[in-house]
Amino acid sequence: GVTIVFGSGATSATIPHGRQADQFRYFVKWGMTPAQALQTAFLPAARMLNYGWESQIGTIEKGKFADIIAVSGNPLEDVAEMERVRFVMKGGLVVRNELGAR
Repeated sequence: GVTIVFGSGATSATIPHGRQADQFRYFVKWGMTPAQALQTAFLPAARMLNYGWESQIGTIEKGKFADIIAVSGNPLEDVAEMERVRFVMKGGLVVRNELGAR
């Protein structure tokens, strides 16, 4: 088989810049489960970079970069939730929070 990874390096009329989360919906439309589509953006993508970054990115673990997003719904039920990002943490700092205090 072939490893398929999420990428944002190419833009087109189908997936213009800033709309990369649409790619998850396309993966599901083309036959992946939502879990498979989401997985393309994690550890396989880190490994594909071929910079040895899989020890620093791709999973949520102590000592890795703290780049995390949150959506309000369940993307395993509706992968389009990935287009509705409500929380962003970059390098351990919250840069967007539309979820409110919890």
